Amino acid sequence: MRNKHHTFKGAASAAPHFLYIGGKPMRRFKHLSKSDRIRIETLNNDGKTPKEIAEVVGVHISTIYRELQRGQYTHRNSDWTEETRYSSDLSEMKYRANLAAKGADLKIGNDRRLAEYIETKIADEKYSPEAVLGEIKAQGLRFNIEIKSKNTIYSYIEKGIFLRLTNKDLPVKGDKKRSYHKVQTQKRAPKGESIEKRPDIIGERSTFGHWEMDTVVSARPGKAAILVLTERLTRNEITAKLPDKSAASVVQALDDLEKEWGELFPRVFQTITVDNGSEFADCPGIERSILAEGSRTKCYYCHPYSSYERGSNENLNKMIRRWLPKGTNFDEIGAEVIQTITNWLNNYPRKILGFLPASAVFQEQMDALLGA
Repeated sequence: MRNKHHTFKGAASAAPHFLYIGGKPMRRFKHLSKSDRIRIETLNNDGKTPKEIAEVVGVHISTIYRELQRGQYTHRNSDWTEETRYSSDLSEMKYRANLAAKGADLKIGNDRRLAEYIETKIADEKYSPEAVLGEIKAQGLRFNIEIKSKNTIYSYIEKGIFLRLTNKDLPVKGDKKRSYHKVQTQKRAPKGESIEKRPDIIGERSTFGHWEMDTVVSARPGKAAILVLTERLTRNEITAKLPDKSAASVVQALDDLEKEWGELFPRVFQTITVDNGSEFADCPGIERSILAEGSRTKCYYCHPYSSYERGSNENLNKMIRRWLPKGTNFDEIGAEVIQTITNWLNNYPRKILGFLPASAVFQEQMDALLGA
């Protein structure tokens, strides 16, 4: 049996490149202080680019762009020409005035650190308001005031309280429930076992080692796709960039994945549930092992037009689209970009996991499996 720590490293250089949990977490929050703004003003006056300033100050480049815009003013020279400049004093004044103008009952006006923490998480790291509050609670972070409801953050954004946030920064605005119709059993090509024959315990999400698999497709003319596997209990993701959305590419990706996991593969990937897409048509290829006699996994197929039967996959694919919106040509996306997104997904605080990241819960399950 291989060392359990090797399980969580990135895949070998052979394509497709697999991206596992355990990558470096997203950078820690760092709010702008008065001294930060003075440093930004000095660097800006020295002709540094926003990217260079962001590296020196230690914040996301979008923070610098917004900060320069906030402190922007027009300066008239002695020859009556005009130029745009940045003032740290003006930016600081606008920030304080904006919060003060919202009224004495505005709690967040009493905690600038919390305001900028929320802005950073939502604007730069694409968290939802609920995830922000969940992470604060799970990590025991302390601020001067406490916001208990995600609706309070939604309300602040709606009212324009935050300098950096608008509704466009939100992944989903408010609680929206999707309605489903009763599934009508339909005949389909005999690819493999129907989800109707899948053991009920898998649907309960009470046991480890059962996965959902899907693809996120590229915009035309791109041919590349991203194969996404989601473990149902922990919500941990494994992804691979495919050269195209073909059944052969999917099987090849699973073959490479089996090589990475070795003899652990049948224990970790006990079942895989997929939809009826053509890329999953080769059921024998998906199931058969390349390392031993017999099968490496069991594949189940959802009912046609019933993607919600792979609920974890569908939800996490939406999260991927926060970074790679529809219209993105995946042919132009490198492995390092997908690496960052995969690490972000697996380190994102999940409400259903008590706001723990999927990577931590997955690690616990692997430790239990290996008898650590």
